[in-house]
Amino acid sequence: MRKTRMRTVLLCGLLALAGCRSPADTEPVCNNLADSLWTRKNGVDWPCFLGPTHDSVSTEKGIIPWPKDGLKLVWETILGEGYAPPTVANGRLYHFDRFGDAARLTCRNAETGERLWKFEYPTKYVDLYNYSGGPRCCPIIDEDRIYLHGVDGVLLCLKATDGTEIWQHNTVKEFNIHQNFFGVGSTPIVEGDLLIVGVGGSPPGAVPDDFRKVKGNGTGIIAFDKKTGDIRYRITDELASYSSPTVATINGRRWCFYLARTGLVGFEPTTGKVDFQFPWRARLLESVNAANPIVIGDRVLITETYGPGAALLKVQPGKHEVVWSDEEKDRNEKSMQCHWNTPIHVDGYVYGSSGRHENADLRCIELATGKMMWDEGKLSRSSLMLVDGHFVCLTEDGVLLLLKVNPKKFDLVSRWELPEIKTPAWAAPVLSHGLL
Repeated sequence: MRKTRMRTVLLCGLLALAGCRSPADTEPVCNNLADSLWTRKNGVDWPCFLGPTHDSVSTEKGIIPWPKDGLKLVWETILGEGYAPPTVANGRLYHFDRFGDAARLTCRNAETGERLWKFEYPTKYVDLYNYSGGPRCCPIIDEDRIYLHGVDGVLLCLKATDGTEIWQHNTVKEFNIHQNFFGVGSTPIVEGDLLIVGVGGSPPGAVPDDFRKVKGNGTGIIAFDKKTGDIRYRITDELASYSSPTVATINGRRWCFYLARTGLVGFEPTTGKVDFQFPWRARLLESVNAANPIVIGDRVLITETYGPGAALLKVQPGKHEVVWSDEEKDRNEKSMQCHWNTPIHVDGYVYGSSGRHENADLRCIELATGKMMWDEGKLSRSSLMLVDGHFVCLTEDGVLLLLKVNPKKFDLVSRWELPEIKTPAWAAPVLSHGLL
């Protein structure tokens, strides 16, 4: 029996913004994405993993106190297998999951939940560790197109208006990807006219008996032309991780950072020129890198939970230097050990969920030194989103917390247990136009 057979998604009113229409008021499906379905005039879209700025930070304002019985339920629906969060643009909510032997993308009216259309393709993926056989990556919305990266390695470009397929790559077959522990789970990123994807193919041949012996074939990272699917460049022998590429501008130059299976790759995203590779992986066979790098000025913070912990690097073209590192510290002295959740930086401090399973704690560290400021234990692994001076924290047990941003203490404002959300709640929270 696979874990997480069916799930429920709830769209709740979080901010004091304009009201929402009922399903009876839903307008016809628009065939032009310039015609938004939104009736809410305030707020921003959430078109990609961790939001428009790729760091789980929302610019929306007007957060409201939570009633004792929780937020107002706007709509709900049953979902299939998978761990992917939704994405939202132009009043449409897109979600990628699995029903039976079909991977399915659904498009819904974000305010009402009414399904507008669906796209499916057959999948035979079976997880090596008996986890869900559904997608790990959320849909990526870019103008009038949607990009999907399935757990089985199928990479798709679809029309955002109706789900018509534009192009497809079966990366497992084309680049000889040896199945990792939990399948394919690195969400691509759009940069200019490119779609940058952590692929991690290998030379032809059987899977080695020890997974640590798997070698790369120069397809660690591939940039595809986002409109045609043509390959623009391929770089590194790194294998794929569950982290996702992150782009940023540092001192006027564009960068892309990818925490691959054995370490961080820093490169120029337009050309693929590699600036550096920084080894960072636990010695354990059964270990993964999954949290995204976070960029603050000319520094990059990486973190994992199986061994070395966190490291802060200062980067410049062609080189990097280590500001501080957890590698030589004892496990109970490490600054930050995020599993699949990406920490958030606010005003010189970093907040994140450190540790594995029920032993994880939420903590705050000083960015410059890695010094622990506070930690709150026994919350299990949690995802954070920053909005209007507060963190929305979703634990994997389905508990929703509202916290004030405070580097001096764990500052709880509200707590709401969601009976409809069952463990494991691993999809990061999404906020768009006042709907959570």
